[in-house]
Amino acid sequence: MMSILTVDIGGTKIRVGLVEGDRVTRSVSAPTPASEGGVRLLEVICELAADFEGYRGVGVAAAGVIDKGTVVSATDLIKGWAGTDIAGELSARLGVPVSVLGDVHAHGMGEATIGAGANYPSCLTVAVGTGIGGALVEDGQVHRGAHSLGGHIGHMDAVEAAGLACSCGREGHIEPLASGSGVAACYEALTGEAVSGREIDARARAGEAAAQQVLYGSARALGRLLGSVANMVDPGVIVLSGSMTRSGDAWWEALREGYAASAMNLAQATPLREGVLGDDAPLLGAAVQFRKEHD
Repeated sequence: MMSILTVDIGGTKIRVGLVEGDRVTRSVSAPTPASEGGVRLLEVICELAADFEGYRGVGVAAAGVIDKGTVVSATDLIKGWAGTDIAGELSARLGVPVSVLGDVHAHGMGEATIGAGANYPSCLTVAVGTGIGGALVEDGQVHRGAHSLGGHIGHMDAVEAAGLACSCGREGHIEPLASGSGVAACYEALTGEAVSGREIDARARAGEAAAQQVLYGSARALGRLLGSVANMVDPGVIVLSGSMTRSGDAWWEALREGYAASAMNLAQATPLREGVLGDDAPLLGAAVQFRKEHD
């Protein structure tokens, strides 16, 4: 099996890695030139790709909403990113076929096919880090939806988040409550003190009431939302990954309490598992998608 070059394009870092079988065997990275625009970003990818040879194609996990290899919607984090034809431009520059998924879709594909969801017919992966994103993979296919928006679980309403401004321009979504950035903002609003998520976690473990209220309250709210999603799509497993999932047993207990309060009886048995692929998940998922499109 020939190797596949994979690319993870984030708002702050670009990582390029060689995937052989189900492993990332080598990778390099560089800062994302977010302020310099899409053209420069593609140049950086090609510069990183020059360190590799012998690959038969490129699989990309990209920030933004992706449709047919093109960024159809994106925030302003990367200047001029919306409208970039990633697949066409990289294929022309590198001389090999290119497939593209959204970064969270690629992450979900990795966990569903190689990682914690590999033994289930369907897998809902939820990445809970600086933001919150999701991907539903069923029978080996990512559910993209009519507008390629499928999986934007961070932009679902939560009663507990009423009045909180979301990055998408709306209010009351779960992301500004339960993401890493959301927890930090909520803690500052409650205490007047700006501290890191890591410090909030440490204070919660040490028994500080304010930290526990914010951290575990938001986990419980996220669990309730996941229960509602399970009632609708009925996944075989729910896999959670990202920095917030490393907040200790009490965070997971609060998440499961919220889930149990919301999920219908038949969905109570759906396992909530922690992801196992870490930072390799989007690279591996991009490779899986490439094989599906080109094998």
